[in-house]
Amino acid sequence: MTGRQSAKDRKAQIVAEVLRLADEIGPDRLSTTDVARAIGLSQPAIFRHFPTKSALWLAVAEDIAMRLRDAWADAGAQATTPRARLKALIEAQLTAIAQRPALPSILFSRELQVDNPALRDVFHALLGSFQVHLVAAIRDQQRAGGLRADISAQDIAILLTSLVQGVAIRWTLGARAFPLVQEGLRLFDVQLALLCTSGVVAQD
Repeated sequence: MTGRQSAKDRKAQIVAEVLRLADEIGPDRLSTTDVARAIGLSQPAIFRHFPTKSALWLAVAEDIAMRLRDAWADAGAQATTPRARLKALIEAQLTAIAQRPALPSILFSRELQVDNPALRDVFHALLGSFQVHLVAAIRDQQRAGGLRADISAQDIAILLTSLVQGVAIRWTLGARAFPLVQEGLRLFDVQLALLCTSGVVAQD
């Protein structure tokens, strides 16, 4: 049994346990009974903090969104060049997936795609926000002459987002047999080399 905690701490514990169990048994199979049992609470105790299962999933999504936005802000603050900022954004996204391996499964789950429109809306807005950050960094690099200007910043951002999603799916289906962040950044360098202006060698 777990000790007495504040409501805020208990909610954070429940959210963390949902993410762990979603990775272990799958988001579509996960029940509030599973969460309660893992934490050492009764199922009604879970519902005192989250009145419905949908509300619990929404709290999970909002926690993920908050952590990702903080990571993007850190990436922008620490980078000294447009390309470094772009790479830091991709690294932050890959790191978030590596730290929360249930993310790819959640994105393709019935819970998100069919049963919980509010959950889908949070992730849709999050993807849009990530695109905005990428486009800004790409445009800065285009203005500096480091990336081809004949390809729209929006299209390059879509390519990079697809790169992250693709390597994450390959990592998940391949039993996580390779280091996700390193592989993703390696492919990022390959993609940027193909998009560099003629004669320009990409530098961090």
